[in-house]
Amino acid sequence: MKYQVGDDIVVMHTNEEGKVVEIINEKMVMIEVRGVKFPCYTDQIDFPYFKRFTEKKPILQQKKPKQFLDTLPKEKSKLVEIKATTGVWLNFIPKFTVDEFGDEVVELFKIYLVNRTDAGYKFTYKQQFFGESNFELSNELTTFHDFYLHDISFDDFNDSPSFLAEFSLITPDKKKSEYFDASVKLKAKKIFQLIEEMKAKNEPSVTFRLFEKYPDKAKDERPEVSARVAKDYEVYEAKRARQNLEPARSVIDLHMEKLSDDWQHMSNFEILNMQLGEFEKWYHLAVAHHLQSMVVIHGVGSGKLRDEIHDLLKTKKDVQYFINQYDPRFGYGATEIFFKH
Repeated sequence: MKYQVGDDIVVMHTNEEGKVVEIINEKMVMIEVRGVKFPCYTDQIDFPYFKRFTEKKPILQQKKPKQFLDTLPKEKSKLVEIKATTGVWLNFIPKFTVDEFGDEVVELFKIYLVNRTDAGYKFTYKQQFFGESNFELSNELTTFHDFYLHDISFDDFNDSPSFLAEFSLITPDKKKSEYFDASVKLKAKKIFQLIEEMKAKNEPSVTFRLFEKYPDKAKDERPEVSARVAKDYEVYEAKRARQNLEPARSVIDLHMEKLSDDWQHMSNFEILNMQLGEFEKWYHLAVAHHLQSMVVIHGVGSGKLRDEIHDLLKTKKDVQYFINQYDPRFGYGATEIFFKH
């Protein structure tokens, strides 16, 4: 290995100096530049000694007259120039090893939360297998910093892991939402495809953006009322809102022939997205209308749609429980959802 932990380096693309803080594998290291840690390929950095040797030394000039503080021009902040706000990300950094055939394969992933926004967040992170928690952590993610979460073996992706995070602002803002949920679910086939894309693009990690901008609080359009009538008004407002909503359905059918006349020309990805969008619509209407239960017809098929719906239901706070059992009307192709009240 050309580099060791603690070595001074220079990033060739930006000409910034930093240090090696961790060896990830033979081709990649973790470096720290200006207090920010990030992975980098070894062919994108170099030792800084040649740069320092070849830099032009400043020529000694005549002593300049004294300048007072109020006459000095204000420097422009460089912080904004270097730190672009792109959102909060979940990063999977692969650690490679060589198998018995001499091929380079991924042994595990190091998982990081990456904050590229100008706000800090409290977070609760959960990693689950089939809805059961495997790892859980609560902490804070400060502005423009990375937070190491844990490692996950590549073989564990055969068990379709899901990664869930709930965020709230460290410094509360009345205009912002109290919390925000985000999740990522991956299977072995998908992560293998993403690794190949990562190699082709010469990127250091597989990344998923959890959100670009922390959401604003939903507007409360109720007029100001006295405490005496506030409770009665709230009940009235809820009833009026439900009257203006589209009626809920106790049974929804997600077969594509029920949703679109032109579905034969759609890709599998587009079909799944449309079906999940339709499910979310009727789910929220069922919650808004206070339904006791709802049946979702997803069919049998490969089970992809059923699994996606079940994973979504495990994250919904209004769901008491759900079952997928034989029904004389739908066979095993439907899931019944029971709501909390």
